[in-house]
Amino acid sequence: MILTAAYDAVLAQIGNPSPEAPPNSDKILQMVRYLDWFVLLSGVSGITYAGGRFAWEKWSGGQLESPKMIAGAMIGGVVATSAGTIMNAVVGA
Repeated sequence: MILTAAYDAVLAQIGNPSPEAPPNSDKILQMVRYLDWFVLLSGVSGITYAGGRFAWEKWSGGQLESPKMIAGAMIGGVVATSAGTIMNAVVGA
């Protein structure tokens, strides 16, 4: 009974803090936005390159390896763009 009262008193003082950005975090957030842009650019470039290679492989009659490149770029893009959602699901739980 005493432990329960002490436990409740401690929890009443802690409360439920809301997330807050640390001071001067605008530069870090800007870097994250730049990295996000670079990942998007890399994905578009990879899919464009793989599409061109796919056309070349079909035209020259070579072995088709470019569909794997396209699938890899698309899966990487899905994981990269959903990283924030995944982290919110894992950390927010």
